[in-house]
Amino acid sequence: MNSIFTGSYTADDVQFLLKPIDVPDTPVIEKERLIQLENRHYSEMLSYESPPSADYMALFHQAMQYNQQQMATDCIRLADKIAKSREEEIVLVSLARAGTPVGVILKHALVNHCQRKVWHYSISIIRDRGIDENALQYILDRHLDSSLVFIDGWTGKGVIAKELHKSIAGYNQKHQLSIDSGLFVLVDLAGVAAVSASAEDYLIPSSILNATVSGLISRSVLNSTYINDNDFHGCVYYSQFESTDLSQWFARQIAKQIDLLWNKVLATEISPISQAELQIRSQQFLERVKHDFSVSDENRVKPGIAEATRVLLRRVPDLLLLRDQQDLATAHLTVLAQEKNVTIKYITDLPYRAVSLIKEVTA
Repeated sequence: MNSIFTGSYTADDVQFLLKPIDVPDTPVIEKERLIQLENRHYSEMLSYESPPSADYMALFHQAMQYNQQQMATDCIRLADKIAKSREEEIVLVSLARAGTPVGVILKHALVNHCQRKVWHYSISIIRDRGIDENALQYILDRHLDSSLVFIDGWTGKGVIAKELHKSIAGYNQKHQLSIDSGLFVLVDLAGVAAVSASAEDYLIPSSILNATVSGLISRSVLNSTYINDNDFHGCVYYSQFESTDLSQWFARQIAKQIDLLWNKVLATEISPISQAELQIRSQQFLERVKHDFSVSDENRVKPGIAEATRVLLRRVPDLLLLRDQQDLATAHLTVLAQEKNVTIKYITDLPYRAVSLIKEVTA
């Protein structure tokens, strides 16, 4: 039986098409060993999160101070593009969980500034496992396939955008549908999104927190011990973090900026983004890192501030590459690296402001 819930958001914000479950904690180091040496899939396990330290929270609020207008600007541009791409109802399908706060904010923008009828669901997609087809079917039982818009926060190497395209192509063929598999994101570093507002590697404030800015849910879990064939993919709800939850506060803060900036942003012309150039930059960078740091598995390379942050929070980092030692946008990464005794290497011609390498486990 699938349980539909809203996490720490309101029903007007989002419906999570995820199954709340209890799973044992797998320590990060053990998880990395199981993934790399025993061929276990990362989605089968979960390392429990800890609330961020006071110093780290100060960096989050600093990120809000410096970058909330940039994020609001990108949300405005993305909402405008979404409104122009769908004629009738709009069904935002955010990819849990980085896409969820963005979806909540976009819904506000589309309803209040574009006067559109909007629904927002958040569902799971997992690298090499695909999209949650039970969740997708739930949405299609209630809405036209032409109304769906897939939302995420950013692209790093483009793995999820490619996974989405592959999953939806197969689903369309199987069910004779024409769902648009294009991914709509704020920032497209890899040049693979169908629509993006920016290609700048800036610090999206929500990217530096986990559950406490994403409805208090964990990343999604797909493990047959807890998830049956008819279930949605699973997640843990971190009720113990309710006193420090910022999910609704964050969405409302960005929404306030959107209300202030809407007309000004849409009246400003921006230069077109060259996806081809972004793809070339991404591929050349990957080849360079693999050569310079003897990396054989591209999954160990995580480019961009947001992806680099995820590694330091959730994986076993080996190395942090930064472009500028004085860059305030990467100050939180320096703090995390120092806390975890991770080596920092400064590379002035790095094409991104930050890159993390996951440690290779040998035993």
